[in-house]
Amino acid sequence: MNKQTLIEAHNRIKPFIHQTPVLTSELLNKEAGCNLFFKCENFQKMGAFKMRGAANAILSLSDAERERGVVTHSSGNFAQAVSLAAQKLHVKAYIVMPENAPQVKKDAVKTYEGEIIECESTPQAREATANKVKEEKGTSFLHPSNQDEVIYGNSTAAIELLEEQPDLDIILAPVGGGGLIAGTALATHYFSEKCNVIGAEPKAVDDAYRSLISGQIETNLSFNTIADGLRTNLGDRNFPIIQKHVEKIICVEEEEIINAMQLIWERMKIIVEPSSAVAFAAVLNNKEEFATKNIGIIISGGNVDVKNLPF
Repeated sequence: MNKQTLIEAHNRIKPFIHQTPVLTSELLNKEAGCNLFFKCENFQKMGAFKMRGAANAILSLSDAERERGVVTHSSGNFAQAVSLAAQKLHVKAYIVMPENAPQVKKDAVKTYEGEIIECESTPQAREATANKVKEEKGTSFLHPSNQDEVIYGNSTAAIELLEEQPDLDIILAPVGGGGLIAGTALATHYFSEKCNVIGAEPKAVDDAYRSLISGQIETNLSFNTIADGLRTNLGDRNFPIIQKHVEKIICVEEEEIINAMQLIWERMKIIVEPSSAVAFAAVLNNKEEFATKNIGIIISGGNVDVKNLPF
């Protein structure tokens, strides 16, 4: 893997994604005490950065593999991404979803013609159900975050951000399964001389924070966070990248996430999901560290149930 791998991934997926805007807000800059540049993946096709990784993963399959279809497990955004990317490429998509996944996300998967298979809401049940589909149907398994092609596809959001704002000091991204932060870290390593990468994570599910400290992949016993996209664990493909290229991970409380989310809605007039607000919350609650710097924030997605807002 080198810089060329990421460039090829970017060129491969360009016809299937939006180049999303980078937005700024003087009010939020004042509030945070630094210069913020929001890479708005909430405006991506299907509403999240996951479209990038899903498209690259499917486009990297052979014709014979595409013919047999793909399977993934996801609580929502990657489910939608795989369904939409597969639909555009005329590939059958089987989507394993926990039974408690938001109805708005299940509905979106159906809109994109993904076939939903429900399972219990545990990582073990997800994997077991996906493996069963893979064995029965002969499909290719696409991992939401722990697969090289997905990570390379995810890197393209930060590539675009750095092309537009080459003077960034730091890029922050939320951490769930690790696919976005790993891709962001690779992009920053290859496309910037001076920019560092920091992850942001809910304190309630701080497995990545603990993993960086212990040097091994830690897990969570509780999944009780409003940031439903960040309840998953790191994997063996993305963890080494995170160890090597991510400076640190900042944890934030639930109230801080909700506050950051509300500020973005009110000040920027854009819809972001709770997981997207975690990186901004990290800046707001560590103002001294980020003071006067140029900060990129990847707004990971905007797929939120508007009937069930936390504010």
